[in-house]
Amino acid sequence: MRSLNRLTRFISVLFLAVLASLSAGSTRAQTVTEIVPGLYDASLGELRDAVAALVASGEDEALPILRALGNGTLHEADNGFIFIETGRDQYADALTGEDADLEITGDMSVIRINNSLRRDIAAAIGGMTLMSENPATRRSAAQQMISSPDEGNLELLETAIAAEDDAGVRAIMEQARAATLLETDVEGDAFAEAVATIAARGDRTALSILSSARGGASEAQLAILDAGLAQINQSLAIWSVGQNVWYGISLGSVLLLAAIGLAITFGVMGVINMAHGEMVMLGAYVTFVVQEIIRTTSPGLFDYSLTIAIPLAFLITAMIGIAIERGIIRWLYGRPLETLLATWGLSLIIQQGVRTIFGATNRDVGNPSWMSGAFELGGLAITWNRMWIVVFAIVVFALLLLVLNRTPLGLQMRAVTQNRRMASAMGIRTPWVDAMTFGLGSGVAGLAGVALSQIDNVSPNLGQGYIIDSFMVVVFGGVGNLWGTLVGALTLGIANKFLEPYAGAVLAKILILVLIILFIQRRPRGLFALKGRAVEA
Repeated sequence: MRSLNRLTRFISVLFLAVLASLSAGSTRAQTVTEIVPGLYDASLGELRDAVAALVASGEDEALPILRALGNGTLHEADNGFIFIETGRDQYADALTGEDADLEITGDMSVIRINNSLRRDIAAAIGGMTLMSENPATRRSAAQQMISSPDEGNLELLETAIAAEDDAGVRAIMEQARAATLLETDVEGDAFAEAVATIAARGDRTALSILSSARGGASEAQLAILDAGLAQINQSLAIWSVGQNVWYGISLGSVLLLAAIGLAITFGVMGVINMAHGEMVMLGAYVTFVVQEIIRTTSPGLFDYSLTIAIPLAFLITAMIGIAIERGIIRWLYGRPLETLLATWGLSLIIQQGVRTIFGATNRDVGNPSWMSGAFELGGLAITWNRMWIVVFAIVVFALLLLVLNRTPLGLQMRAVTQNRRMASAMGIRTPWVDAMTFGLGSGVAGLAGVALSQIDNVSPNLGQGYIIDSFMVVVFGGVGNLWGTLVGALTLGIANKFLEPYAGAVLAKILILVLIILFIQRRPRGLFALKGRAVEA
């Protein structure tokens, strides 16, 4: 039966190729624009000729028309208009791809085909995509054949492999050919070679293909398949470690953004700011407000919403931070317990204020198109929003280093950090430095909120989920040291992601906390303590 189906498919492909050659050898090949109107009221024989003509046209517009005809979404209207159904009550012009609702008049019906023509269309699509001039199209077609191997495509794949000059695309085509061979009765060296080709791919698709091939395999074939499966499992274990490292870096970048502002204020001022998480939350709500305004006034600017929200979030939270320092913190220097209680009470007030204004439910903050989706890097699955947050964290970290090391404010902040009394004696206005430092730390927390709005629920409790982790990062890395904060965030992020699969999310956090407690007993100032710093009350 397999051989008969294979022969039938091959004859269909050959028939289409002959028709396409005859069409191309005539005075000139028809264009898609000339072919599509003829589909209206065409007989099955005429549709077969039209499919051959579409193949012979070589135009990119022919492919979606063939796909629609094959899957039953190509329609015709009473006025002879041909259109593609793109969704529920949604239609597109078969030629232009534009919205077709205004062009449809009277009744409409599906252009019907039989199974024989459907097989011919599938073969034609395979041939057009595998032989396309665009390498990405050929790669996509080969990947599809790996996921859905069909022995009827074997001759087509062999022809495409022989003609392929791109090494990367050829490798994927060879994998598709190997997956297809495993669907046949292939034996001996050809079977072993096909298994080796799939095993070299080393991903879960390869694991699924070889696992499926075990059904009905002989003892000799089972031994070959088991060796291939062992190779894939080893490869997956290595990639799993890499994936956990990436998850750890991703989590570490979030912790870095949330903690780096706290490291600045805690290091310079010695203030335990329990309202720091609320600055993060306010930054997220600034993003929400910006997106809501854009949605209602200028939807076309949605992809630029974060570009607008970033400076606004920094300015708004920085101003709020300065107001908090001038209105509350300045009266509590030297009294850490009162500072902790005051900022904790302030955090509750801010949370309740946000609940009153925005409500207690989660708010919808969307991802711009350039932060949506994911891509694969080897065996790693990487989402674009996490990728851009890592990049954003690096940029924020670099800008803070620039501010601290290359600006007068940074020089004064470092002077106050090392010896507040001496800095004051040298003419530095320490109250002004305190206010600017608190504003800078709060502004950076607002930037963290913009980033977190893309991966977490925006609610009045958003900041509470990161305040404890932020303090752990600061204490572990070294109070007031940006490099220590960076190393601490990445270390805790990666450690947490490696512990989670074995201990669970909650127990992993508990273990991390226990390890930090044991660590600070040996190194109370953290990994990178500032030398010569006078910590004052």
